[in-house]
Amino acid sequence: MKREDYISDEAVVKRVNEAVRIELEKKKAMDVPIIIYDKESQIIYQENSDGSRVEVGRRMRKERYSERVAKKA
Repeated sequence: MKREDYISDEAVVKRVNEAVRIELEKKKAMDVPIIIYDKESQIIYQENSDGSRVEVGRRMRKERYSERVAKKA
């Protein structure tokens, strides 16, 4: 495959976002709850198809995996 035949990064991101949107709509139509992570509050929620949210858990660690490994070494 030639370099000209590749799709751009913007097109890949657009396709991924659309695939996620379709999957979320499908789960909502099938009345299946979805899991959402809120970056600001660092809380994991289960969101039901009616829009209600239930807290499932909280983030346990604040640093990245590579930072935790570097501390041990």
